[in-house]
Amino acid sequence: MCSPGGAPPGPAPAGDLPPEWDSDDERMAFLFSAFKQSREVNSTEWDSKMAFWVGLVLARGRGRGAVRTCLRELQNGFERRGSVPLGLGTVLRELLRRGKLQRESDFMASVDSSWISWGVGVFILKPLKWTLSSVLGDSKIPEEEEVLIYVELLQEKAEEVYRLYQNSTLSSHPVVALSELQSLCAGVCPDERTFYLLLLQLQKEKRVTILEQNGEKIVKFARGLHAKVSPMNDVDIGVYQLMQSEQLLSQKVESLSQEAEKCKEDARSACRAGKKQLALRCLKSKRRTERRIEELHSKLDAVQGILDRIYASQTDQMVFNAYQAGVGALKLSMKDVTVERAENLVDQIQELCDTQDEVAQTLAGVGINGLAEMDTEELEKELDSLLQDSTKEPVDLPPVPQKVLNPPISDAELEAELEKLTVCDGDLAQKAASASSEPKTALGLNL
Repeated sequence: MCSPGGAPPGPAPAGDLPPEWDSDDERMAFLFSAFKQSREVNSTEWDSKMAFWVGLVLARGRGRGAVRTCLRELQNGFERRGSVPLGLGTVLRELLRRGKLQRESDFMASVDSSWISWGVGVFILKPLKWTLSSVLGDSKIPEEEEVLIYVELLQEKAEEVYRLYQNSTLSSHPVVALSELQSLCAGVCPDERTFYLLLLQLQKEKRVTILEQNGEKIVKFARGLHAKVSPMNDVDIGVYQLMQSEQLLSQKVESLSQEAEKCKEDARSACRAGKKQLALRCLKSKRRTERRIEELHSKLDAVQGILDRIYASQTDQMVFNAYQAGVGALKLSMKDVTVERAENLVDQIQELCDTQDEVAQTLAGVGINGLAEMDTEELEKELDSLLQDSTKEPVDLPPVPQKVLNPPISDAELEAELEKLTVCDGDLAQKAASASSEPKTALGLNL
């Protein structure tokens, strides 16, 4: 029995079914019946039944999260009271015509899937069935166990795999082992077959390319969300081999470190038990292991140094390409610009500005002289009229005071005032001298 996606086929959950599934037997009897031979007999009933099953089939695939299905699996999933829908084959043929579904064999034929034969052979197809599918196309109703693919769901899951890789530590270099990528995508791909289909979709979109190297399949990703992957070259393979060497050396160093720690513990235990010779042997083994760790560390540092230089060279190449593109754009934008033409343009602008200033001054001078002559005559007339008006109308002024405000002071009065001031100054000087001769007191206390 066909069981795409690794999950056993079974009835759809009650929440995924329409309300009339359990309540309207007459409606469901109509929907479970076969389609008429021709849609022209009753197009309304045909379209109603087709819309019902198309939505249900697509919703089931999205709800299960499986990119693959088949007629037998859908029949078991939509079984109701011992009956299966008789028109599901026609529905699948319509979905194939609309491009919502695609035969797995046709999908593989549209992509270079030769690398899959290196695996476990999960895509073994009967040549006769493949030939008939290619000849008949989508006009043929799928067989019960012929695997079909949800096209939109396959594209969405392939995009999810790509983003999962971009957000992982594996994206430090575009080349990664297929086994490591499969472990990373275990949550998205329930089985190996689905994982291969998603890689084929990414390969179809030119975002990955796959190559076998020394019996191991490696995957190269495109750099950037909308970039196209470049063919795998010797640099990519060399960097991948260096990364594998770095990983192996790191694992070996970790293993030897644990071994050295174990020798140290054995020596301590032997000392406690009084076995001096055994303790010495354990210490010698520990020294040898530490020397091997040092050698591996030096090799690991060399490999990491080479990788750092490679990454730096790739960054330099990217910056160089950016500079080159910028120079090309600058040359193109300044193709018709020269110093002579710029100077000529500036001279023309200055000449035009000078001409404009002369025109403005000329126009302003004519206007000012004419207005000045006309304004002077008008102003003189207006001034004469104001003078005539001022002589005719008397001005109201306040009355002149008759009493003298400040009468003059005689010389005798001034001498008497000066004598008073002299007497006052003498009294003040005597009081100050007597105050200085008395004992000083402060607040009634003798100081």
